[in-house]
Amino acid sequence: MRHPGRMGIFFVGAAAVAALYAMSTMRLPGPEDLRGQYMRIINSECVAARHVTDAVTAVNFDYRGFDTLGEEFILFVSVMGALVLLRQTDVKPGTPAPDALSPGRAVGASDALRVWILGMTGPTVLFGIYTVIHGQLTPGGGFQGGVILATAPLLMYLAESFDIFRRITSHRLVETAEAIGAGAYGVIGLLAIFKGREFMTNVFPLGKGGSDVNLFSGGTIPVINLAVGIEVTAGFVLLLYAFLQEMLERKEAAP
Repeated sequence: MRHPGRMGIFFVGAAAVAALYAMSTMRLPGPEDLRGQYMRIINSECVAARHVTDAVTAVNFDYRGFDTLGEEFILFVSVMGALVLLRQTDVKPGTPAPDALSPGRAVGASDALRVWILGMTGPTVLFGIYTVIHGQLTPGGGFQGGVILATAPLLMYLAESFDIFRRITSHRLVETAEAIGAGAYGVIGLLAIFKGREFMTNVFPLGKGGSDVNLFSGGTIPVINLAVGIEVTAGFVLLLYAFLQEMLERKEAAP
């Protein structure tokens, strides 16, 4: 189909979506009517009922955990789609990876940059782990901590080369971790069905509550949080791998 035809189909579809969106929101109450009720209920209930002090995490991984499951799989499918689109089809086995210090840059990373990045990689990993495992206690969680953890191998790429990036991420291992992280969320939700409860019901022991909440409080919330952290970390590392490989190959092919 020619370009004008495709654009016409797009605008017709966009107009229909806009009309449906306007119709669906026309009679909704204003944000002030909803925000106060929901906020008060969650703030008054989540600490006592779920033994967590971060109400946002309680909402994401418990009260509306089924919705968050869908959001996680949106990321999973997006990563898989990017890998399929950017996959290599004409590379012989044993071909060395493109080096970021040669085709990707005219000048390699300075010694000062390398020292700084090597010094920051450890704290970045620790901060990412802290953000993931403390998601039920403080602002943060698996999504935020996973993105932070994924920046650690990117820092190594900036300091060294793509070959080092590939070696420390172990492509097959990262793919496996992403699948396990995504699948674990659904498996945790199914455990409730085996106990005769609704899907995604919090069925694990809630642990200590009140002022004594800790890393093991919250029942399924910290476990789901950890699974999400693994999936998000692996997903973003895979995206970085695919995009960096594509970028460096294009630079190598350029005259």
